[in-house]
Amino acid sequence: MPTKIRKLGECTIKSPLHQIGGVEVRYRSDAERVLYDHTCTDGQPAVDPADLHVLSFEQAGPREHIFFDPVRTTVGIVTCGGLCPGLNDIIKGLVTQLWNRYGCTRIYGFHFGYQGLVQRLGHQYTILKPEKVKQIHLLGGSILGTSRGNQPIGEMVDTLEDMGIDILFVVGGDGSMIGADLIVSEVEKRNLKISIVGIPKTIDNDIQYLDKSFGFETAFAEAVKAVRAGHAESEGAPNGIGLIKLMGRDSGFIASYAALADGNVDFVLIPEVPFRLEGPRGFLEMLRHHVANRGSAVVVVAEGAGKDFMDGYEDLDPSGNQRPKDIGIYLRDKINALFRERKMELNLKYIDPSYTVRSVPANAQDNFYCQQLAQHAVHAAMAGKTGMIIGRWHTSYVHLPISFVSRHGRRMVDPTGELWRAVLESTGQPGSMM
Repeated sequence: MPTKIRKLGECTIKSPLHQIGGVEVRYRSDAERVLYDHTCTDGQPAVDPADLHVLSFEQAGPREHIFFDPVRTTVGIVTCGGLCPGLNDIIKGLVTQLWNRYGCTRIYGFHFGYQGLVQRLGHQYTILKPEKVKQIHLLGGSILGTSRGNQPIGEMVDTLEDMGIDILFVVGGDGSMIGADLIVSEVEKRNLKISIVGIPKTIDNDIQYLDKSFGFETAFAEAVKAVRAGHAESEGAPNGIGLIKLMGRDSGFIASYAALADGNVDFVLIPEVPFRLEGPRGFLEMLRHHVANRGSAVVVVAEGAGKDFMDGYEDLDPSGNQRPKDIGIYLRDKINALFRERKMELNLKYIDPSYTVRSVPANAQDNFYCQQLAQHAVHAAMAGKTGMIIGRWHTSYVHLPISFVSRHGRRMVDPTGELWRAVLESTGQPGSMM
């Protein structure tokens, strides 16, 4: 079964939860599952009931019996990859749930991502307690810091073994989750009983089988501020253009959501929808015509758009991800050149809010979501589950094998789907600029 969650062994310890505030805990069993496809036709499931075990995910939540004895359990937390709103919320949620609900009091935070698990690099760990994390959700970034890039798997597992770590929570993106899966393999090779649980992070909201990733709500809300600034600038001068570059290396979710939330965007360019620059149906001529008729324009472009004419990628980042050339600067220069050639006045303002978007504290919606993810991650780890990530699917929190998610690539905006159709209706831009 591709969605089966690995366990370290039999759960023989009674959970210490029992009651929360006088209310009986609703324990979950491993047999409770959430369907991948929740639609039906004429009252019939979209799949054969005999195949439901393949197309469903184990439901998250507290288990009545757990694998680890809380008072003897040592926990590590590491945050990897780029910054994202909500990292501190996740850390706080993990620490408070472990300490207050389960009674785990040995919690270590490793600094600077996977580098913190390599002893020869000399990064110190932090002892985490509820009083230390009480106000960190008000801060942007991560109190543990992050890093990109691969580290020796054997040396990282040496650290876990030397420190007696029973549970490691990995908060990071797709590269970090691949690393976590390799750690699981090395742990199993050594016959160690260490639970590895991931909490997936991507500001681009492009992880498969998740309703959304944490930090996305905050990111696109911050992106809307930049879009509104671009709109104000475009209206403030003759032939004004506000050009805003937003994050989205492979997926245009932030650009699409921000454009819809603002409602004043005229063109949205995303990686999933190819477009031409030149020619009568190309973007540049469409933009020139729009400005000539309307007097201004607002353009939102995702960082990974326009790969077809940007001569590929610049290089690889330390995580091994392809880094696209700067489409925002490229478009800025092309638009300026076109208007000079046509001898038209132009007042173009280029805005790139990338680092301000990803480094802000999480908003209230993400505060709540991060807390829920952290609590469910702790429930899973205490029950001895490993090689899995926690996520939300059809509004239910579920357990997903890391290998299953990483194997199926990124989630992307469907050019024929409802989201992109809504963008086209809001902007009025042509369905094709090819």
